[in-house]
Amino acid sequence: MGEWENTAGKWYGGGGSDKGIQTSQDARFYGLSAPLSSTFNSADGKDLVIQYSVKHEQSIDCGGAYIKLLPGGDKFDSAKFSGDTPYAVMFGPDICGSSNKRTHVILHSDKKDDNLLIKKNVNCETDQLSHLYTLVLRPDNTFEVFVDNKSVRAGKLDDEFDFLGDKEIKDPAASKPTDWVDEKEMPDPNDNKPDGYDDIAEELPDPDAQKPDDWDDEDDGDWEPPMVDNPMYEGPWRPNMMANPDYKGKWEHPMIPNPDYEYDNNMHAVCKGGCTHVGFEIWQVKSGTVFDDIIITDSLEEAQKFAEDTFFSKKDAEKNMFDLAESERVDAEQAAMGDMGGMDGMDGMDMDDMNFDDEDMMGDEF
Repeated sequence: MGEWENTAGKWYGGGGSDKGIQTSQDARFYGLSAPLSSTFNSADGKDLVIQYSVKHEQSIDCGGAYIKLLPGGDKFDSAKFSGDTPYAVMFGPDICGSSNKRTHVILHSDKKDDNLLIKKNVNCETDQLSHLYTLVLRPDNTFEVFVDNKSVRAGKLDDEFDFLGDKEIKDPAASKPTDWVDEKEMPDPNDNKPDGYDDIAEELPDPDAQKPDDWDDEDDGDWEPPMVDNPMYEGPWRPNMMANPDYKGKWEHPMIPNPDYEYDNNMHAVCKGGCTHVGFEIWQVKSGTVFDDIIITDSLEEAQKFAEDTFFSKKDAEKNMFDLAESERVDAEQAAMGDMGGMDGMDGMDMDDMNFDDEDMMGDEF
């Protein structure tokens, strides 16, 4: 497993003592968990709010940065925390390549005994500054995702996740009638194959080919010209098509109410048995992500107040420090390129003065 560092990172706004946890080794799995101060039970009719900040200092190209809310209670074994450990919620950014950039929202369903992915993609931030991710699950079976305290996705759990079965199903007693015609076109019965059509060869001897002068029939056999495509050949004959007078359109299976459909008032209750831990279980190709400002609560107002006191209070200062670091990096690169410009002094040198021998120009190996 990769090692974590306790650091504020290269650029920060809360002072060097305001530290987060940072991935520090490339191409590693990371696992780290901690107990909540109290058990959260979403069956109590309260909101569930998960909020934390993510800073990809390495300009991440492939790796996860999501957080997990975990059940387990006294039986939770932090030493064995892995991708196989059951979780109630997996939430946060995941990036791999230019096409896979999303904020995961995955909720566990006790009823289906499965982890359910949100149906629509939720975008994530990809720059090198800190960003705040917030997920709210509400007792009315709705959810909302915020990035930097701005709502980016909200809706009903039954619309955005496969918590429930289909409201309607195909009528098992119905089937397409045997005389149903769903071919829109049919061969024209009055279109007949022209006489001699099948006698037209697909290839013909090349009329421009001539037997080579050095061809010997006794040694080489009878000379035959190469074959070329016949311009008169049009492929296998097919009759022209016409509108089918018996066409009835595409048959659609009639639907009926699903007798097994049942609305679940407790879709939001992903922590019905109680969530007791929070953790990061991720893979990163290139390390350098800093996590900070983590809060699990039942009050969005409390989470937003916490964000004002932590994330937002240092956001501008971090941006200024990052801009300065970027400016210094660009200046250093330009200076390095300027040093390489010393080669320009060779422009006035006569090539005859360089006295290169052929042996000087050749190495032992190419």
